[in-house]
Amino acid sequence: MSDNPGGEGRTRDEWWLATIGRTVIWARLRLREAGTAEVFDSDGNTLPYDSEDSARAALMDAEFVALDGLDEDDAQARGFALGELVPPQGDDPERLRGQMVQKLPTRH
Repeated sequence: MSDNPGGEGRTRDEWWLATIGRTVIWARLRLREAGTAEVFDSDGNTLPYDSEDSARAALMDAEFVALDGLDEDDAQARGFALGELVPPQGDDPERLRGQMVQKLPTRH
C-alpha cells in the first residue's frame, strides 16, 4: 500500500488494460482504505465507486483485465508479450493522461 498525495488515508493502485490490436488502453483502479474505489480512465476522468467490487465489475464490463492477473499465455492471446506492457508512471493526472493509451510497436 502507498499513501496517496492528498493524505486521505492509505490507498492501493491496480493497473487494468484493454487492447485493440496493438493499442493498449490503461485504467488505474485506486482502492481506498474505506472500501471505496476510483478509476482513472484513458480520457483523464476519475470515476468514483462505492466499493472495490463495483469498480472491478465496471472495468470487466468494459472488457478490461487486471495486469496482475495476466500471464504470458493471456498476453499472447491478446497479441503481445507480457514484457511489452509498461503501466503509466506518475501521480499527476495530466502527466498520466498522456500515457493512458499506448501503441505497441508492430511485430515483424
